[in-house]
Amino acid sequence: MNDTASDFSRLDWKKSEGLLPAIVQHWLTGEVLMLGYMNAEALAQTQASGKVTFYSRSKQRLWTKGESSGHVLLLKSIRVDCDADTLLVQANPHGPTCHLGTSSCFGDTVRPPLGFLAELDSLVASRKAELPEGSYTTQLFSGGTRRIAQKVGEEGVETALAAVTQGDEELLGEAADLVFHLTVLLRARGFGLADVTRVLAERHA
Repeated sequence: MNDTASDFSRLDWKKSEGLLPAIVQHWLTGEVLMLGYMNAEALAQTQASGKVTFYSRSKQRLWTKGESSGHVLLLKSIRVDCDADTLLVQANPHGPTCHLGTSSCFGDTVRPPLGFLAELDSLVASRKAELPEGSYTTQLFSGGTRRIAQKVGEEGVETALAAVTQGDEELLGEAADLVFHLTVLLRARGFGLADVTRVLAERHA
């Protein structure tokens, strides 16, 4: 978890009578999941338990997200905004966040466009762990790393050919195939797209 006591010492609890808005964001996709309110006790319990906890204004008590549904938000980090009166909570959701069954309380269309790559990576990771029958991804993992690497090579060549000999839709289709098979290859070696992103960020810095 990435938070610091010095950040929390800046919090201006008096500005909103002891309650601060807490924006919850998916730690990988960047999707905004919900807005809640925390008092100092809710913040402390969130840190101690690792499960995002709010102060419910309607129930007048602490409320841990998912305490009845099981759809908890596992804490990844908490950040304080520039005015020290709002919290940004990054979390890993287990199940839909909204009581209506959507991933976000703002609907299923607020995910950033590139956020789907994190969802794809997570799905591929679950396929590797569970190996469900009838899944193409399971077939790839069962074939071993060499076979997956061969598919990445094939898709790379097809993507290059599409770029110089075919139209835009064909190029995008081949590129999508390449990204998918590359994601599977990384997972076969114990890595994910986040690891590649980290390397790219380090190079940029």
